[in-house]
Amino acid sequence: MNASSNYSLCLRLLAAAPAIFAVSMAHAQQDSATAPAPAPATKAAPMQQVEIKGAAAQYDARRNDTATKIVVSQEEILKNGDTTVGEVLKRLPGITIGGVQGRGGDIRMRGLGSGYTQILLNGEPSPPGFSLDSISPDMIERIEIMRAATAEYSTQAIAGGINIVLKRAIVTAQREIKVGAQEENGHFGTNVNYQLADKKGPLSYAIGGAVTWAKFERPSEIVTEGSDASGGQTLLRHSDEASRGHFEAFNMSPRVNWTLGPGDVITSQSFINVNRFKGDNHERVTTLVGAAPLYQATNVQIESASELLRTDLSWTRKLAGGARMELKTGVNYNHRNSDAPSQQYGASDALLLNRTITSDATDKGFTGSGKYSTPIFEGHALATGFDGAYSKRNEDRIQRENSPVPGLAKNDDQVFDANVRRLALFAQDEWTVDPRWSVYFGLRWEGIETRSAGLTYAPIDNKSSVWSPLFQTLWKIPGSKNDQLRLGLTRTYKAPSVNSLIPRRFSSNNNTATSPDSQGNPNLKPELAWGLDLAFEHYLEGGGLLTASTYARRINDITRNQVSLLDGLWVSMPVNAGLANTYGVELEAKLPLRSLWKTAPNVDFRANASRNWSRLEAVPGPDNRLDSQTPFSGTIGADWKLDKSPLTLGGSYSFQNGGPVRISLNQYAYSVPKRSLDLYGLWKFNPKNQLRVALANSLHQQNIAQSAYVDSSGRLSDTTITPTYMVVRALLEMKF
Repeated sequence: MNASSNYSLCLRLLAAAPAIFAVSMAHAQQDSATAPAPAPATKAAPMQQVEIKGAAAQYDARRNDTATKIVVSQEEILKNGDTTVGEVLKRLPGITIGGVQGRGGDIRMRGLGSGYTQILLNGEPSPPGFSLDSISPDMIERIEIMRAATAEYSTQAIAGGINIVLKRAIVTAQREIKVGAQEENGHFGTNVNYQLADKKGPLSYAIGGAVTWAKFERPSEIVTEGSDASGGQTLLRHSDEASRGHFEAFNMSPRVNWTLGPGDVITSQSFINVNRFKGDNHERVTTLVGAAPLYQATNVQIESASELLRTDLSWTRKLAGGARMELKTGVNYNHRNSDAPSQQYGASDALLLNRTITSDATDKGFTGSGKYSTPIFEGHALATGFDGAYSKRNEDRIQRENSPVPGLAKNDDQVFDANVRRLALFAQDEWTVDPRWSVYFGLRWEGIETRSAGLTYAPIDNKSSVWSPLFQTLWKIPGSKNDQLRLGLTRTYKAPSVNSLIPRRFSSNNNTATSPDSQGNPNLKPELAWGLDLAFEHYLEGGGLLTASTYARRINDITRNQVSLLDGLWVSMPVNAGLANTYGVELEAKLPLRSLWKTAPNVDFRANASRNWSRLEAVPGPDNRLDSQTPFSGTIGADWKLDKSPLTLGGSYSFQNGGPVRISLNQYAYSVPKRSLDLYGLWKFNPKNQLRVALANSLHQQNIAQSAYVDSSGRLSDTTITPTYMVVRALLEMKF
């Protein structure tokens, strides 16, 4: 795995890549010079654009691409009036969202998050510090769900990948504004989305963005219980917590397309996001049985700000003989700072400690990629390319304390920097064997090097590289125009994140086995997986479909968090822990009612369900699931477009199972099943104006999660109870 010689060689190849592409370009220009000159532009050019658009509209990538993917259109993305990408994703097949309902969380495919699911932005790994919830759904052209990896994209996708494609193509002039308001738990928020686009000659431009402001108040309760080896109760505490505040966000995505000639286009696309947050958290602990903690009440005031800029410049050129070249370069900048003074109180509300934590972090980096594709002979489409990235993080965390109690205050300065270099080379061939059978072969090499130095730890240098052979095939069953089979064999991996490698210590207020300190592990290795995917697809007339798929992954050197007692303090640290196996079944159905009954109401039904299993070899069972994997999830929904009224009604019900999980020999977790019901209505006043009203999290189910530590001395558990609230939204959409 740690192939430093291969890594150095490939770094030299990356340095030489621009020269290689320059030579390719020179040959392409020579080929273009000898090729017949294109016909002069005439007034018939717009007709050619209409034909191209029609061809694109007729092509069904999900049905006809050899590489398996689910493509979610913009119409489906905007249907429910969601304000974040996470709310859109939770209804899609095989995807679940961790955390409390309606408040975002890690995005999981096949029940797995924590880096097992790859998140891409325009086909590239999302930049450091980036959050999908910073993108307004209105700015997205489509979402691609990739169940099996391909060589063109990063193979850090053991569970699969989600590619968020921002709007690019500008077909007609557009002037659109959406003004919305929402209410949650008695607190209001507003948002404004805008889209401007136009085209003039070879130039076209578009600017999309959103402005959001909202207030919130979110209480929760933590029940801490302890018992001895015989089961006798030794501890019972109740912690009442409340978090309240407000935030403002602004994002914008400008893009410009410049058509130099037929098939020769330069595109500039940027993404800007600015966030401001101000709030406070309060906690009060009441001890009913056992000893009280040192800190029995805490007040924290938080003020934070962040700015993110990402800009890309790409050049696409069609070459002679049907070849095509794509070059892309980009830079990104992300700055975050926060100020969090807090007060810790003991018995009788006596002030014990004043603490102020200020942090400042900056991520800067650049990316570069190139792809050359050409038909080599009949039925074969060959593509080769590279992509690389460099990022640098500088972070300061300064902690200052003072206390009337001698010896209690402790200052803690944590200053560090980290550099991450990534390089990948790939080749792939898509072979159309005959009209019913196509095969995809891919090979990708990807290397990552992470270096870091800080005040509180020795310098670290972590290198890894992976060869990923990939195979996918699509077979359209003879005798049927609607049935087809898919098969995929993949080699994927999960590299340790920067935070999981850096051995900085983050302290817990009241240190226990269920509320430990945490730190990274510089000796982590990548997780490597072999995967198998198999699917059957049946397509119905009128856009319906029925699919059944199964998958299996065998993962070596899996990473899990281990809690242990070090120097009298409980510490959680990621460690490699041997072998894990996971497998599952996914079902999906889309059924336009009129495809079965011509005179039926104009109702579209949709449903999906996933069942996942996994087992960690190093952890005794039962319930030794990987990454607290979601065992079962499902969504059922319908959309009804009334024939004699400009009204559309719809909704979806989502279920996500929980249950017990054994994380390690001594660690356990439990979560209750989560249920969510979202409803919407759309009234079209005229072709340019419409009103959308939505009810999100209508069931407002209480969320309950528990963590526990059990050893020979007894059991300690923390149960967190979090109420949730229905969110009411109204959105007026206007086109000019």
